[in-house]
Amino acid sequence: MGRGVFDLDHPWFRPLWRRLLVTGIALGWGVLELASGSPGFAVLFLALGAYAGWRLFVTFNPRGDE
Repeated sequence: MGRGVFDLDHPWFRPLWRRLLVTGIALGWGVLELASGSPGFAVLFLALGAYAGWRLFVTFNPRGDE
């Protein structure tokens, strides 16, 4: 109830490999955009990856309701 658009505390993210994959894809895509000369998208994806890393590793608290 009222968890917002991105529910990064969802039990689906419990396995470590899923959290690593989601964060790695966002950061990797940001690096790819930076290397291809698209700094706007690079900033977008690097920020998304940083946010995912923060939420999925530092403040991660999975719910147990599912």
